[in-house]
Amino acid sequence: MDTLTRLENTIAQRRGADPDSSYVSKLHSLGLPIIARKLGEEAVEAVVAALAEDRDDMVEEAADVLFHLMVLLSAKDIPLGEVMAELDRREGVSGLEEKANRTQGN
Repeated sequence: MDTLTRLENTIAQRRGADPDSSYVSKLHSLGLPIIARKLGEEAVEAVVAALAEDRDDMVEEAADVLFHLMVLLSAKDIPLGEVMAELDRREGVSGLEEKANRTQGN
């Protein structure tokens, strides 16, 4: 089992915990807008770390982004496997081509 799968399982287990004893449960109790905002904050912090060229901080912020994205996926009942399947689907397809196809489909 890889790290993200273990994290997904941990998040699922902690969703129903006491919000006073679990950060995951606290985020879920605050609702989707708060979870989404927290992911956005972490993404901005990752960008700042990247621009500051602070490698250690970038690693920490990237971990925060992945963690909060996993919490958001949990809140939306989207299994990690669906995201991984989408990445698999895109493998070998030019990023420019994939983006153009998405734009035309909307």
